[in-house]
Amino acid sequence: MSFTSVVKNEVSKLETIETENISELSAVLRTIGTFENAIHISTENASVARRIFYLLKEQYRIRARITVRHGYNFNKNYIYLLEVNQKWREILEDLSIDYLDSDKLPKEYIYDDPQLIRAYLRGLFLAVGSINDPKKSRYHLEFIVDSEKYAYFIMDLLNQFNFNSKVLKRDNKYMIYMKEAEKIGDFLRLLGTYNALFYYEDIRIYRDHKNMTNRLNNCEQANVDKMIATAMEQVHQIELIKEKATLDLLDDKTKEAAIYRLKYPEVSLNELSEIITLETGNPITKSGLYHRFHKIKTLSEKLKK
Repeated sequence: MSFTSVVKNEVSKLETIETENISELSAVLRTIGTFENAIHISTENASVARRIFYLLKEQYRIRARITVRHGYNFNKNYIYLLEVNQKWREILEDLSIDYLDSDKLPKEYIYDDPQLIRAYLRGLFLAVGSINDPKKSRYHLEFIVDSEKYAYFIMDLLNQFNFNSKVLKRDNKYMIYMKEAEKIGDFLRLLGTYNALFYYEDIRIYRDHKNMTNRLNNCEQANVDKMIATAMEQVHQIELIKEKATLDLLDDKTKEAAIYRLKYPEVSLNELSEIITLETGNPITKSGLYHRFHKIKTLSEKLKK
């Protein structure tokens, strides 16, 4: 079962009040309903079909007719078709759906407080929402709708909760989407799907921790590579001085640094300073050692020329 189905199944079992039911049904019928002498609703999710049937029964005391068919093009999934013939015009009017003008937005009473917006978005997700499993490579939540005007209306509803959603045209439809991991988690919290939320956050935290560990390891490896490259460059400079002239061209302290670098070519500058201090009894800091190797570099470049 996909993560989208898991979330929709959990949404379908939530207990809601009458005003929320109207907002939720309004979003569902607006997006996956068709209207020709009746209300026709089609979905591939059995839990969503049961939810719609339940809401219509609770809210309007009617029983929708349900037909189950095999999917098209040899699709193994079933398609659940709901049909409402009784007082369908009154239902659409109550849900603020204009079946003669599909581009018309719902009236404000459908979404005039945060709880109703939450219910509306819940219905929208049941109907046309999709969310990637957090185990996959990218975080993504989307809704697909037919109307550009309606898409921006949904975007505005989402962004009232600071979800930072955006709209993108896809063929002849419009996608409202979110890609920020934390925002998608907040959306699951808004829906009230806490089982799905806990699963999502566990995976997200694990992935974030793993990514952080990888970044730290990469950073540490980069530092080691840089240290080795610097040490090898210093060795080459010292060998060049020995080949072209003699280390006696260096002052005593710088010559000492050169001898110790050849003796310990694999250690960092900080480790080399500690070795020299310990073995000679003459304290030398990393900074002091850096200046000595700068003299070696300058001399080697002169000898090259």
